[in-house]
Amino acid sequence: MSDRFKLGLYLETTTFNWYFDERKGHDDVVRLFEAVKAGEFAGYTSRFVADELKQASEPKRTDMMNLIDDYGIIVLPTHPKAASLAQAYRDAGIIPQSQAYDSLHIATASLYEIEAVVSYNFHHINRNKVKTLIPDINAAWDLGGILFFTAEEVFNYAGLLQRRG
Repeated sequence: MSDRFKLGLYLETTTFNWYFDERKGHDDVVRLFEAVKAGEFAGYTSRFVADELKQASEPKRTDMMNLIDDYGIIVLPTHPKAASLAQAYRDAGIIPQSQAYDSLHIATASLYEIEAVVSYNFHHINRNKVKTLIPDINAAWDLGGILFFTAEEVFNYAGLLQRRG
């Protein structure tokens, strides 16, 4: 892919956890980080992810934080509208009120116009309700749609884009 069409990926907290976890999907996550490092995708995260990673115990905390530098992940600054958009997601019942960080991840990706959120949080982020209702809130805020993927789904989607090329 050329840089002009490079898929932007917001790497949510669970993606960093999956890198060090041997659950199904681990190999795809490692491959995804390698693809970001190789320039196949643009990798982004936020201060909110860093805050959550810092809550992990050592040595996992340091290992996960090092992924940001080791793989050239861009840490986005906090967008001035992130808290308001995140609250709109929670007020609409898309994300539970108790899951502020989850709504902030989606809001940050949406406001910075990143095409997809990569998440293994199937309880609050990467689920049908979110995929279906977030576009409505984003449209009300004059924002585009957003995709939600696992690492494996990123590669499947990118393959489809290349074939359509």
